[in-house]
Amino acid sequence: MENTPMELAAYPLKQRRDAWPWRLCATGASFVLFGLGGLLLGLLVPPLLRCLPGGALARRRRARAVISRAFYLHVQFMYRTGVLRFRVDGVERLGRPGQMIVANHPSLIDVVFLGSQIRDANCVVKQSLFRNPFTRGPVSMAQYISNDGSPEMLEQSAQVLRDGQTLIVFPEGTRTTPGQSPQFHRGAAAIALRGAQVVTPVFITVEPTTLTKAEPWYRIPDRRFEVRLRVGADIDPARFAADAPPPIASRRLNQYLHQLYLKELACS
Repeated sequence: MENTPMELAAYPLKQRRDAWPWRLCATGASFVLFGLGGLLLGLLVPPLLRCLPGGALARRRRARAVISRAFYLHVQFMYRTGVLRFRVDGVERLGRPGQMIVANHPSLIDVVFLGSQIRDANCVVKQSLFRNPFTRGPVSMAQYISNDGSPEMLEQSAQVLRDGQTLIVFPEGTRTTPGQSPQFHRGAAAIALRGAQVVTPVFITVEPTTLTKAEPWYRIPDRRFEVRLRVGADIDPARFAADAPPPIASRRLNQYLHQLYLKELACS
């Protein structure tokens, strides 16, 4: 028996659970708060930091601490308004000196979740964030690294690791296309081999998928989604460089990371 037009029109609405209208409004409010928060951080925090004692290093640490706290509050807002659930396993192993954190990139808010868990971390971010009026203030005052793909960017990233900073890198460079496996670029492996004391993988899953590549914010899932961050075992980058020139070592490490993520995400 065929469905009537009225039944067909009503069918998608029956699949929307978990207070779908409320979640749609809360998701919109999350985007508004994120934008306003970025503007306020960029306008208010730098002058306040200049008034406090300490040099450039102290100002950078304070700026990153403020951003980490803002990310934490943003995650809490999304959680308490019912937009999402989240789970983080192994976060106590993040934030060590010279540690390069690599993560897959399934959604728009991955950096928010990672940043909320680490008080003082550098991050390689898209170049466009330095031009966006809502994000250029925070990324500039935190001295994040612009991913312009240049050799200078690779060396700058390696240098911050050699200086003892924690560095967050998304080897895909952009969000994962839904339904496809992560595709890692060799730049992350090259950075690790040049400067990291240890590489720590973080496996991120978002179920059901949302805020993916080329997906508008208002296309929210039919139920509340769950974000999970799982910290994997440390990787010593030096073992990939033994008796191998840099290009081969980089290829070895990149292939290892790619296979590791295929395996771990398939088991999630």
